[in-house]
Amino acid sequence: MGAGSWGTAVAKVLADAGNDVKIWARRPQLVEQINTRHENGDYLPGITLPENLRAVSSVEEALADTELVVCAVPSQSLRDNLVGWRAHLPADAILLSLAKGVETSSGKRMSEVIGEVTGFPARQIAVLTGPNLAKEVAQGQPAATVIACVDEAQAVRVQQAFATGYFRPYTNVDVVGCEIGGAAKNVIALACGMASGMGFGENTLATIITRGLAETIRLGVALGADITTLAGLAGIGDLVATCSSPLSRNRTFGARLGEGASLAQAQAATNGQVAEGVKSCSSVLALAKTHGVEMPLTEAVHQVCHEGMSVPDMVSALLGRSTKPEVYGPA
Repeated sequence: MGAGSWGTAVAKVLADAGNDVKIWARRPQLVEQINTRHENGDYLPGITLPENLRAVSSVEEALADTELVVCAVPSQSLRDNLVGWRAHLPADAILLSLAKGVETSSGKRMSEVIGEVTGFPARQIAVLTGPNLAKEVAQGQPAATVIACVDEAQAVRVQQAFATGYFRPYTNVDVVGCEIGGAAKNVIALACGMASGMGFGENTLATIITRGLAETIRLGVALGADITTLAGLAGIGDLVATCSSPLSRNRTFGARLGEGASLAQAQAATNGQVAEGVKSCSSVLALAKTHGVEMPLTEAVHQVCHEGMSVPDMVSALLGRSTKPEVYGPA
């Protein structure tokens, strides 16, 4: 449900794994392009899509007789989309979230939003996360992912649907840890992009990634996550990929800000696609404050994106913080 770059890449993986796949797109011209040319030229140009992947523009047609519903819309628009979909959702379907963020209006994780809007039990709601850059996955480059669900048997069902020769899914029952890792890494990637845009090198980026992981662990543990989840694919794996690659929209967006661009100019540089961290930085920060968790990098990104702070001033503020031991606990 959603034909952006990641939604299309995931649909391709499912089709390559031998499933019959329908992909819902709003625009009829994109539906026609996918069905006749077997390509999504708007988001993944040059990638040939399998013939067992069919595009539709009708929500009712997309959801009819469906065992797995993949929610592939941005985090801040997920709720509104679900309201339009819920009357057509098969009662026994598994709902799988691809969105990585925390809802700004409620502070809820994506699986919580899905459950609240649809009324589906937690055992029918799963999350896909990990170091998954859409273009590389669509090209069939080797990658791994995590399927998280509180019901391990349901996670295994989804795992089996996704397994291909190039895409290796692992399962996890720690939905909280997987979702916090996915939400926080977008914010840290913005900070890495800003540093790169200012011309800083690998020492700086390694520092931001590592301290960003410390923030993510603090928040995750406060919310009940398993710390080992954040040491795995859903945590450090996703963080490294998103913070290091020019294919990451969040890193690219941050780099433009670091070069001196405005928010509008940085948005144009990502071809109008959503950099989730720009909105999620505020909701992640609010969630952290609710639980008494200190997240200085996240707060700094929020100040740049929403309070008018310049990137150089952000760097100065972070470097001017009081010195302390390197710990991964509450401090």
